[in-house]
Amino acid sequence: MAAKKSIPANKRVEFSATGRRKQSIARVRLVPNGNGIITINKKSIDEYFGLGTLKLIVNQPLELTNTAQKYDILVNVHGGGLSGQAGAIRQAIARALVKAEENLKEQIKKAGFLTRDARVKERKKPGLKKARKAPQYSKR
Repeated sequence: MAAKKSIPANKRVEFSATGRRKQSIARVRLVPNGNGIITINKKSIDEYFGLGTLKLIVNQPLELTNTAQKYDILVNVHGGGLSGQAGAIRQAIARALVKAEENLKEQIKKAGFLTRDARVKERKKPGLKKARKAPQYSKR
């Protein structure tokens, strides 16, 4: 009879996920039995995001599911600006929470945190100053 493979006791269980928004890509690792510490690119969330609104966006999935003090969150994010990065982190945290606890999926999906926001900057067209702004019209 073959022996069952078991997970070693010293192996750390983590739930990882990726989130995207505008030009930003965030990779998140959720570590169970944590203190609710969020580390973004080896900095605390307070150091990384100066604005309170961006911190609020990042914490939305955790507050919705009451899991803020349950996990430590390690984030690696690059590309885009701070607003896009906050949105990418929110999506990644939501996806990781669904992996960790399947029963939260309906609640998180209803709030819209699993949906990728497809809005990106429109490209500049030839003959225009920006995507839609035309040069000033002169009649004479």
